[in-house]
Amino acid sequence: MNIGYEAKRVFHNRTGLGNYGRDLIRILSEHHPENTYYLYNPKPAKNQQFHIDRTNVLECLPQKRLDRVFYNLWRQRTVLRDLKRDHIQIYHGLSGELPIGLPVYPMKSVVTIHDLIFMRYPQLYPFIDRTIYFRKFKYAAHHADHIIAISEQTKRDIVEFLDVKEAKISVVYQGCHPVFKQRYTEAEKQAVLKKYELPSDFVLNVGTIEARKNALSIIKAMEHMDVPLVIAGKKTPYLNEIKDYMEKHGLSSKVSFVHGASLDELAKLYQSALLFIYPSIFEGFGIPIIEALYSGVPVITTQGGCFPEAGGLRSLYVSPTATDEITQAISAVLHDTMLRDVMVTEGLLHAQQFDDAHLAFQMTSLYHGL
Repeated sequence: MNIGYEAKRVFHNRTGLGNYGRDLIRILSEHHPENTYYLYNPKPAKNQQFHIDRTNVLECLPQKRLDRVFYNLWRQRTVLRDLKRDHIQIYHGLSGELPIGLPVYPMKSVVTIHDLIFMRYPQLYPFIDRTIYFRKFKYAAHHADHIIAISEQTKRDIVEFLDVKEAKISVVYQGCHPVFKQRYTEAEKQAVLKKYELPSDFVLNVGTIEARKNALSIIKAMEHMDVPLVIAGKKTPYLNEIKDYMEKHGLSSKVSFVHGASLDELAKLYQSALLFIYPSIFEGFGIPIIEALYSGVPVITTQGGCFPEAGGLRSLYVSPTATDEITQAISAVLHDTMLRDVMVTEGLLHAQQFDDAHLAFQMTSLYHGL
């Protein structure tokens, strides 16, 4: 098959949606080399996030001068000419969008919707952003031949908020980059700790440092605990709120921040941590949980929503705003060796359902079904 992808974020986004697209293309091109994968990128990337090393994966940039100038219009509409030229049989929107007018072309379409957080928690988004997201997602959901949700929670939200029938939606989980599945030596891990000036023992949190990820609740929960916290993620204005609290309560020496770490460095941070904590208010799935499970680290995360899908039966679940619950969970993992060992062993077993070969089989079966 010739399969086309809306690949803006594959080439331009370091985290989140970019990681999803890069992992999916990597998994499919490795496990199903009989297909050709066309990645439609609206403009060359200044800092290349994706390096193509397979002959069955092609980057496709706008060819006409006007398309290069109006690259957003190309991505949303005039890319259709390129899809027809390349004889694309399946077109897959990787981040909730499809080109306008696609249904009149002789190809099938799939769209992945990661979450509808902007509908569940509108207060976290400006009105104009919510309006644009809703229109794009609604159009894609109703014009795609099939929808992929990355969790059962997201599937329920698509049915509720976008008025789509369940039969049109399949749940296909995200994969996990291979760097989190390999084991590193003590020397390799120590080199990363030294680079970022981190303590040898610490609790770890990974994710964009924004209000929804709720890192401040971790800091409050650990305020009187004798163990450091490391928060790794991209800065947002929420970081100022965290630092203000830390200064007022004399916690600046107990919390370290890591910004701009590579995937390889993140993997070594996971494997160096005593435990991983992720009390996010809401997620479409929560890939850092899978990264932690593959890394052999006990996981504490949020009860309800998509989190048990990612964390499995042996992770510990807390109310994200109940700091006393978070404190008790951290203390239990740090002081109960048997509990810790069971969480690590069972967590690794649970993570196997996110294996590359299984996800590749699910996705290609869906394509062939269309």
